[in-house]
Amino acid sequence: MTRDELEHVLAAVLDVGEMMLTSGAEVNRVENTIKRMMQAYGCNRVDVFTIPSNIVVSVQTMEEVVLTQTRRIANYETDMYKIERCNALSRRVCAEPPTLQELKNVVDQIKQEKGYSSLTKLITYGVISAAFSVFFGGSWSDGVAAFVCGLLLYVSAEACGRLKVQRIILNIVCSVLVGLGAVLLTSLGIGQSVDKIIIGNIMLLIPGIALTTSVRDMISGDTVSGMLGLCEALIRALAIAAGFALVLWQFPV
Repeated sequence: MTRDELEHVLAAVLDVGEMMLTSGAEVNRVENTIKRMMQAYGCNRVDVFTIPSNIVVSVQTMEEVVLTQTRRIANYETDMYKIERCNALSRRVCAEPPTLQELKNVVDQIKQEKGYSSLTKLITYGVISAAFSVFFGGSWSDGVAAFVCGLLLYVSAEACGRLKVQRIILNIVCSVLVGLGAVLLTSLGIGQSVDKIIIGNIMLLIPGIALTTSVRDMISGDTVSGMLGLCEALIRALAIAAGFALVLWQFPV
């Protein structure tokens, strides 16, 4: 394999690592995937350094050709199906490496695959919010109000995402809007307990996967990556709490 071909292979493999990291995979899994795929293409040494915001890969072939590429990670969106597809591609590469063009085609196909429709996500947000509201002791009317607030939460999150608002600011804005929606609905007689309505919607904002992944990273020995992920998850949780607290401070219940 020529140096130019190896550079393109490394770029495609980095795309796989980026998709896994942004979709919720832990750092150890991302690093192992990149390492095994590059070794399958003839690299006898592969050094991968991954943190939640960056991936750096340096490879060396038997002919002592050394290449290094880096990838900046900015946005995250949990997608377990995409992680599964990337894992399947990794196993295929390790079993029998496809040609460069085949590899690019599969990577592009995974990138372009669309998840659930916006309507499905909208309804799911509402149903989950309503279910958690009732689960934590709310009445059925609280569940209805939480359903409406869940719809508002999805619309707010999508709007902030399209405007490329930072995740921490997004959490504060969504929390404030949902809190105001809960107060407004209860004042109109739709729902009885603002706190139960808010609880149902908080569950959609809590960074549970990020928190769990960071703990797994630390257990796996990736202390730096785990601490960075943990700090980000805690800051996002504080932002959520601050948004709801601001509403409840202005409109005590």
